[in-house]
Amino acid sequence: MRIHGDFSTLEARMGFTIKLAQQNIKQQTGGPFGAAIFDLKNHQLLAVGVNIVVPSHNSTNHAEMTAIILAQASLQTFNLAEHGDFELLTSCEPCAMCFGAVPWSGIKHLAYAATSTDAESIGFDEGAKHPDWIAELKKRGINVTPEILRDKAAQVLKDYQQQSGTIYNG
Repeated sequence: MRIHGDFSTLEARMGFTIKLAQQNIKQQTGGPFGAAIFDLKNHQLLAVGVNIVVPSHNSTNHAEMTAIILAQASLQTFNLAEHGDFELLTSCEPCAMCFGAVPWSGIKHLAYAATSTDAESIGFDEGAKHPDWIAELKKRGINVTPEILRDKAAQVLKDYQQQSGTIYNG
């Protein structure tokens, strides 16, 4: 299935990613996190992911991990960089596990909306990352754009908490 839209701006792509998180809550299919992988050159959507930890009974099924798995399967590679330059957009700053997966995936750009502090404020445990994790990614040739539409994404987290969504590993 092809999803079309005007993804020409980073804000439009992040808005789409945040809508994935909102829909995941609305459909009661998982947690308040969404991710999408786009081609950096033409902004074509390659894969989407939503957090499905609770319904799948699998602690590794975070939105970013799901998007990476689907993108790599789609291109039949474990290294997306073999097929071009791709960006990962996430509705929330990557946790320790998702941060670790980014360099190995072949992603060249990471953008996120809400912060780990936003996720932790509702009870999620984001795990320990290098204190200057953005610089660590940059050393590996991965650019990071932080806090795009942060307020909108942070509101999704608050909405999830208000609806008594499951806070796992908190």
